[in-house]
Amino acid sequence: MKTITQSPLDPAFVQDPYPFYDRIRSEAPLAYWEDFKMVAAFSDQAVHMLLRDRRFGREVPQEMQKPGPEHLAPFLQVEAHSLLDAEPPRHTRLRKLVLRAFTSREIKALAPGLETLCHRLIEGFPKDEPFDLLDTYCTQVPVIAICRLLGVPEDMAPQLLEWSHKMVAMYQASKTTETEHAAAKASAEFIEFLTAYVEERRKTPGEDLITRLIQAEEDGESLSTDELIGTCILLLNAGHEATVHSLGNGVKTMLQQGWSKDWLQPDGIDQLVEEILRYDPPLHLFTRYAYEEVEVFGHTFQRGDLVALLLAAANRDPASVANPAVFDPTRPAKVNKAFGGGMHFCVGAPLARLEMAIALPILFERCPHLKLAETPVYSNTYHFHGLTRLLVSM
Repeated sequence: MKTITQSPLDPAFVQDPYPFYDRIRSEAPLAYWEDFKMVAAFSDQAVHMLLRDRRFGREVPQEMQKPGPEHLAPFLQVEAHSLLDAEPPRHTRLRKLVLRAFTSREIKALAPGLETLCHRLIEGFPKDEPFDLLDTYCTQVPVIAICRLLGVPEDMAPQLLEWSHKMVAMYQASKTTETEHAAAKASAEFIEFLTAYVEERRKTPGEDLITRLIQAEEDGESLSTDELIGTCILLLNAGHEATVHSLGNGVKTMLQQGWSKDWLQPDGIDQLVEEILRYDPPLHLFTRYAYEEVEVFGHTFQRGDLVALLLAAANRDPASVANPAVFDPTRPAKVNKAFGGGMHFCVGAPLARLEMAIALPILFERCPHLKLAETPVYSNTYHFHGLTRLLVSM
């Protein structure tokens, strides 16, 4: 197997990782990525198969599990009860319970409020000077949507964002000891807040997701408080982080390449959303553990081996999409790898798609002369892929 070297912190790579993906994918579906010390899958076929192969999973194999460092205890407590890192039977039970509360009907019910929110945010845009659309719009829509969904007061949004940013930084290649301490402190504060809030909702149920999660039952089983808190934190961290950058990356691409009103019509918006997610997704790398000795694409994995799935590389595989480097929202909408796949397909995908399908048409309809005020720069946050800011003017 070919060994490749590419620092995930290299500024040129961070700004445009796609040439690297293209080069490696053209040589083989799998390669050993020295910097991550693991095999990585670059082709759509390999990523698709590994996302669905039950011989691979998210949970650390039993014999490899060991207590984490003491200073990370609160962060690890959240992770231990996360749907994202669970495998059957735990995953099956958790996901069923979450989906009982997180229904498509409940998600669609958010639409009118999201439309009103988008208009209100746009009313507040500065008229005569450049401003950061990432901060004023792309971040606000998903975080306020999550607040409303959970039933948390909207004025908590800045605090939830701060906790989320500090926790999510743990998954970045650039993390440091300071990152770990900040993530642990944020986790402890988030747990304390949600524990009190869940207790309040047990006594006084509301019309919100936390109440529905408390009430959700499957075969006589319900979520424990730790599982409930882990689910709420996952929904915020994964939900807001992905949607913020999907919106930001999408608006950037549309402003750089020129956009068409046709893309934003009811019969074109789903294609636009899918093309944004395919072309420049917010999450580029997702890992799996091998659970047994298994040979795939000419490589033998041993139990406990990690494999990196390059979702963004799969999305631009010429074997599965024509002219993959071209941004073309007139393509027939086709599910891509931006939200993963298989058993761990993102539970929040319908909400993210809804937010984008509402926020993009309203933004461009209300601000038809929107333009970039500076060249956007991506943050040094691999394996996430999002902008530091999106400075625009009207």
